[in-house]
Amino acid sequence: MTIHVIRVIREIMKARVIVQLNEGVLDPQGETIRRSLVKMGHSEVSRVRQGKFFEIELDGIDNKTDIHQLIEKIAHEVLSNPIIESYEIKEIS
Repeated sequence: MTIHVIRVIREIMKARVIVQLNEGVLDPQGETIRRSLVKMGHSEVSRVRQGKFFEIELDGIDNKTDIHQLIEKIAHEVLSNPIIESYEIKEIS
């Protein structure tokens, strides 16, 4: 009797999402960073906007359309506050 072992290698997909404050929304953290940079001698820095970066790993979904829809939902409902923030899905690989 021969026993065959089959290894299933599942590809883990990664998505990268950047969340930033909308234009017109005050960014006190970005302004604090800008002032610090100017004090350090970087007078050419005129504006800093801070944001958040997320890298999400997904297992068990192979269809890129399904992954994009899921990441879109997660970014809108969990990662960002749509009233003051916008998000961009940078990469799905």
